[in-house]
Amino acid sequence: MTVIADERISSVLQTAEGVLTRRAGTSVQLDEPEDLGGTGRSSVIRARVLDNPVSLDRTVVVKAFDDQTAPSQVLREIASYRYATALPTASRPGPQLLASDFEERLLVLTDLGHGRSMVELLASTDADEVERGVSAWGQALGRMHAATLGGEEDFDTLMRVSGKTKGGSGRITVAGGGIGDAAAASVRAHDELLETIDVDAVEGSLALLERGLRLFDAGDFRDFRAFSPADVGPGNILINGDGVQFMDYEWGEFRDATLDVAYALATFPALLSADVVMERPRLELALVQAWRGEVKPLWPSINDRKLALRIFTARALWVWLSTYWMIQGDASGHDWALHTADARVVLARWADLADSGEAAGIDESFVDAADQVQEALRIYWFG
Repeated sequence: MTVIADERISSVLQTAEGVLTRRAGTSVQLDEPEDLGGTGRSSVIRARVLDNPVSLDRTVVVKAFDDQTAPSQVLREIASYRYATALPTASRPGPQLLASDFEERLLVLTDLGHGRSMVELLASTDADEVERGVSAWGQALGRMHAATLGGEEDFDTLMRVSGKTKGGSGRITVAGGGIGDAAAASVRAHDELLETIDVDAVEGSLALLERGLRLFDAGDFRDFRAFSPADVGPGNILINGDGVQFMDYEWGEFRDATLDVAYALATFPALLSADVVMERPRLELALVQAWRGEVKPLWPSINDRKLALRIFTARALWVWLSTYWMIQGDASGHDWALHTADARVVLARWADLADSGEAAGIDESFVDAADQVQEALRIYWFG
């Protein structure tokens, strides 16, 4: 454990003590801060609770945003944790919210402990161990989606009330800024991107990506809408005694559940060890089947082919967005598991997309398009 002491950390702990004290109605003291990192816009600290007066855990995690973070982003994370904490215990996707203060830009969460990161598990050379891990990942996604189906109005209410300022004199509202906006920007640049990599118009690609964008909307696909922390990639997953835990709800929202499944499929293969990477198709199938096992009672009407097409559509959008970020040299996505500065990762994602489309019996033109773009990107980056 690295115990830290500087002016910023001391200030965060002092603020957290005040927030917890107001919440508990009795004095709470924190000590022994441990830096857990953060996103660059936030500080995340584990601290020990002294003289535990309200049966808090021995340690808590404090997340504090800097002054440069948009208020709407702070609001979204507070509302997301409030929503997730209100779920039945078995369905909570991650840590519980103990206290928060919107104006102080601070949250106090239960401590998930040290556990094992999904990134570490994926690097294992034991294919069976990795399969158990990705299956648990799929199950956790499914439990979260099943528990939150139909809860969008409750979430929207929390978004409204969580943004009230003290005294009720004002309210902050959220206006976009999430990964859906980034995906929309990448689709608008469809023709420009293809021209950049010297590819003629690919039949059906724009229509496919536009269908992917509609997965964010509350229109055509409302039947599959569920809560998502948004970035459900390996770096935001801890495995502890309670199973898979999702962290970081800065962009929490309701959207089509298959976007989360496809996000997992698009982001985990790059982290597999050389001994396991050839097992990717088997691992992908394990993740999807585990997810479907949890949600099938709620969505029994969708058949295997329709589901495969929906996941493929979402995956194509994610692969396209990661390519757009790479070609644009855009660092704004650096916090997302989807973002990469490694051209080899992007090329592999296109190859995996083509393989998954072929395996699922997707329209051959989509698979051919993925192969065509992959080859053009290889020439563009490596000659």
